[in-house]
Amino acid sequence: MSIEDRAKATAKNIEGKAQEALGNITGDPEDKAKGKAKQAESQVRHGVEDVKDNVKEMLD
Repeated sequence: MSIEDRAKATAKNIEGKAQEALGNITGDPEDKAKGKAKQAESQVRHGVEDVKDNVKEMLD
C-alpha cells in the first residue's frame, strides 16, 4: 500500500473525529453522524489496504 493512501485514510479519520467533536459541542446530530461516517470510511480504507498488503506479501 502506498504511504499516500494511508495518509489519506488517516486524514479522513481525523476529519471525521473533528466533525463529530464539533457536533458534540454544538449539539448538531447531523455533524456527529457525518463525522462517525467519515471515521467508518477511514477504517474501511485501511482494511482494504491491509488486504492488498497481505495479498502482495503472499505473492512475493
